[in-house]
Amino acid sequence: MSVRLYIGNLPQTFESKELETQLASVGDGIRFKAVLDRETGGCRGFGFANVDDEKVANEVIEQFNGREFNGNNLRVERSERRNSNEGSGGGSRRNGQNAGGNAPGAARKSTNKVVHSDAPPEEAPDPRWAGELSKLKDLLANQKTAV
Repeated sequence: MSVRLYIGNLPQTFESKELETQLASVGDGIRFKAVLDRETGGCRGFGFANVDDEKVANEVIEQFNGREFNGNNLRVERSERRNSNEGSGGGSRRNGQNAGGNAPGAARKSTNKVVHSDAPPEEAPDPRWAGELSKLKDLLANQKTAV
C-alpha cells in the first residue's frame, strides 16, 4: 500500500523535477505532484508525494522535514486522506487539529459551517407567538387609514 506525504512550504517558483530528483535519492517508487494555482499556474506552496514503501516514506520524512529547499524550510508529514462522505470540510486539518504534530502552532482556526439544520426557516414565525401574530395581522387588516 502506498503512503501519501504532504510536502509544504514550497517556493512559488521551482522546478518540480529538481525536487523529484532529490526525493528519488532516498529510494525508488516516489512520485511527486505540486498543487498549482488555477489562475496563475504557479505553485500554491504545497504538493503531495506518493511513496510505494512504508520505510522509504519514513526516510523521506526524516530527511526532508525542516530541510532547506530554494530558500524555504520544507514541511513533510503524512497526509491524511479525506473520506468521501466527509465532504469538503471534514478533514482533521480543517477542524483545527494539528494533523502531523510536527509544527506546533500550525493548526488552523476552526470554522464551524452549518450544512444542514433542522431549525425552521427564518420566515416561519415562532410557534409560541403564532396565535398572537395572527390576531395582530387581523387587527392590522381591519384597520382603515386615510390616504
